[in-house]
Amino acid sequence: MRIAILGAAGQLGRDLCPRLASLGEVIPLSRADIDLRLAENIVPTLTKHQPDVLVNCAAYNFVDKAETERDTASLVNAFGLQILAQECAVVDCKLVHFSTDYVFGQNATRATPYREDDSPGPISVYGWSKRFGERDVESASREHLVIRTCGLYGVWGSGGKGGNFVETMLRLVGEGKPIRVVHDQRCTPSYTVDVASATTELIARGATGLFHVTNSGDCTWYEFAQEIFRQSELKPDLTPIISAEYGAVAKRPAYSVLSTAKLASVLGSPLRSWQDALAAYLAERQQKPT
Repeated sequence: MRIAILGAAGQLGRDLCPRLASLGEVIPLSRADIDLRLAENIVPTLTKHQPDVLVNCAAYNFVDKAETERDTASLVNAFGLQILAQECAVVDCKLVHFSTDYVFGQNATRATPYREDDSPGPISVYGWSKRFGERDVESASREHLVIRTCGLYGVWGSGGKGGNFVETMLRLVGEGKPIRVVHDQRCTPSYTVDVASATTELIARGATGLFHVTNSGDCTWYEFAQEIFRQSELKPDLTPIISAEYGAVAKRPAYSVLSTAKLASVLGSPLRSWQDALAAYLAERQQKPT
């Protein structure tokens, strides 16, 4: 099996590459190989490498900037992806695409995890662009796999954004600054190692359709910060705030916990708890080469 990974140098891509190698030849692709803003380089790259599976980790993921950079977000997350999906279908290449919990949010009173068959309702430009991308992948071919995940963090950081939530929290402690974190957004922070391992297993089993892939359990971002500091044996000046006080440009879902019952039915068990995943991350980051 030949597996191409677009966005191979990102925090999820870096964890996917060694795990997907167990299934066959891995072909890492960068923006220079396929830039979703430039449709003309998609066909030549697919023709050159002839992958059986293409895993798309590339995305425009600047949630706040998307509110003013609507065209760029839509071009990468929807229109460019539509062409990629169509061309993958033409050459009989299975497309595996990552989406987000931000396709939900309109139901302000939701308090139970979203299933794959629940109707999406984004509340931000970023969320809408990702939802349109999902639909483009789904309509291009039945041989697709769309994976919604949430709050990714991995030791390789998020290249375009620079770091991740865990690293941001630890950096702020090091700077001695008071830390304010929202306590009215509930989701499931997910470790890229676990998401990559589950994705590899789904591909190995020939899974198709839509799956939610996150660690188990849920928390607010404030509760996540508390656990980061507890496990790191740190006691910073940490204060819970509401989203309105934080003042982000884009709206975030108040509740976007994803049900992983479908995933567990295929893999035989759910992924480990977000607390255990965090402990594994903190251990891994100590061993990461500089």
